[in-house]
Amino acid sequence: MTNHGVCSSLIKKLDKAIENFYGLPLEEKMKFAPQLGNSQGYGQAIVGGEVNSDHVERFYMNTYPINTIQSHLLPKLPPSLRESLEAYLEELEKLAISLPGCLAKTLKIDREVMLKMYEKGMQSVRMNYYPPYPKPKLVTGLGTHSDGSAITIVHQVDGVDGLQVKQDGVWIPVEFLPNAFVVNIGDILEIWSNGVYKSPEHKVTVNEHTRRISIGVFFMPKQEAEIGPANSLINSTNPALFTSVTMDKYLKEFFSRKLAIKTYLDHMKINKF
Repeated sequence: MTNHGVCSSLIKKLDKAIENFYGLPLEEKMKFAPQLGNSQGYGQAIVGGEVNSDHVERFYMNTYPINTIQSHLLPKLPPSLRESLEAYLEELEKLAISLPGCLAKTLKIDREVMLKMYEKGMQSVRMNYYPPYPKPKLVTGLGTHSDGSAITIVHQVDGVDGLQVKQDGVWIPVEFLPNAFVVNIGDILEIWSNGVYKSPEHKVTVNEHTRRISIGVFFMPKQEAEIGPANSLINSTNPALFTSVTMDKYLKEFFSRKLAIKTYLDHMKINKF
């Protein structure tokens, strides 16, 4: 996505703040470690040579609704990171609410139905730091998966490549474009569009010499929404391909599974064979 309207000076401020955070001593970063029974917070998977292991530091947290924000995370971040991140999220929300409306238009369905699902919807963020590794083919930055969100907006800091998307069985590098965001369609939109839109399998590779930083913001419907194929897309010649579940159940079951290739999406398919 180009011409997105997010201020370049804000993006640069955020980039610097994220880099400064990952430059902190480990004991400072561990103050943001997940609390018991929760996956939100700072963590790392820095390998010692294991083949195909993830090689990444990451910080994941909910940022909306307010009642899902962990008190020891966003409110306690270094001021420069917290302020720039909050301003960035506010700008991205404006983009995110426009995208489902565009998709509804291409599918020729009621735009208002789509917007009602996503207005004031759920939002989370993941800031990733991929250190360089001398034998990059032995590790992954992040293994093959699809996003469980409806839409994910990814910003790649400093133009270091590493994101790859699988197309027709072949891994295609996502070329970096200055001042552009990568927009991923997630599993929720594949379900909602009844398979018209596909959530892409993707992974992250590690650079031999240079660190890579990215920030992904995940947008999902509001908590009370029902996740399933849009009623207007279902008829006698186009039956539903997926079951329907509440957003609450979707989240619980999705996050109970390890990050993997569309495992929960496959679980929701009506005809699995």
